[in-house]
Amino acid sequence: MIRDEEILEQLLDSIRRFVRERLIPLEEQVADEDRVPDDVISEMKELGLYGLSIPEEYGGLGLTMEEEVLAAFEVGKTAPAFRSAFGTNNGIGSQGIILDGTDEQKQRYLPRLATGEIVASFCLTEPDSGSDAASLRTSARKDGDEYILNGTKRWITNAPSADVFTVMARTNPEEKGARGISAFVVDRDTPGVSLGAPYKKMGQHGAPVCDVIFDDARVPAANLIGGQEGTGFKTAMKVLDKGRLHISAVCVGVAERLIEEAMHFALERKQFGQRIADFQLIQALLADSRAECYAARSMILETARLRDQRPDVSEQAACCKMFASEMVGRVADRAVQIHGGAGYMREYAVERLYRDVRLFRIYEGTTQIQQLVIARNMIRNAE
Repeated sequence: MIRDEEILEQLLDSIRRFVRERLIPLEEQVADEDRVPDDVISEMKELGLYGLSIPEEYGGLGLTMEEEVLAAFEVGKTAPAFRSAFGTNNGIGSQGIILDGTDEQKQRYLPRLATGEIVASFCLTEPDSGSDAASLRTSARKDGDEYILNGTKRWITNAPSADVFTVMARTNPEEKGARGISAFVVDRDTPGVSLGAPYKKMGQHGAPVCDVIFDDARVPAANLIGGQEGTGFKTAMKVLDKGRLHISAVCVGVAERLIEEAMHFALERKQFGQRIADFQLIQALLADSRAECYAARSMILETARLRDQRPDVSEQAACCKMFASEMVGRVADRAVQIHGGAGYMREYAVERLYRDVRLFRIYEGTTQIQQLVIARNMIRNAE
């Protein structure tokens, strides 16, 4: 659903210019320093990127799902670390509050998230609980008008710079599955909350990740999302459905950038007295990449429009995440192949992007989890 095409095009054009003129020239610096410069973060805030999907009543742009994926297509054309800087504020960090939070929680956090005054992070994964999210062990024990949280969350994106966490914890130890899980908003300065050392990663340098540890952290009962125990897992799944669509769109943006880089190289590089773009086997690599990228873009737009009509698009979002994340991996591989030996060298963007895109098949649900989600929905609908 696009509400005003002229205003949306102005936003998309601003993002395109920002990506092309400001972010792409900084990619190598960000990769080397493993951080996004502060002045770029300030510019992102001024552009409204921290509040893209936060409702207008709380100071955000309130983009529909279709509008959001169109913006993600553009943001995806640069290093994923840039998107990650503001991505959690729009996605997994804020959506739990937006979808299921109380009015007081929304008023307290969303306006500051929309401006980027504070950064949010999403704490679900644990050392022994990844794909099997329902088996998490972090506990939240009620004590008067507070909950006492204990446990460790692993590989939490933006945790080193976060001011607030959406935390999934088990409030009912008797319930071993999803029904015993609740969601909390936890401020970073809460006594008992600490961070592990930042991880060194294969790719996506500049997107900080670390563990978050809760050691008798006392959280006000008012910070229980929705004010109700036992609904946290449902909140997490709703958050991930939306996040998977967004990540799928980012995959398309990166794929389009990779195709651009490969096409430019193929037109410039000469072998056997002619451009390698004129060789049919190179053309096949380019054509396969374009067709798969176009297919992913089309299915994402259709699913985004569907989600704007109804919230339950779990199966379709999983299809998008599975196909788009696998697609961008294949496109990256072809781009490196087209570059030949040059594609293995750090001076070319395809080398870095090849490493960056590997994570898309893992986070916010691995490819294998997407397959399970799709198949289980198919079986349920057929019964």
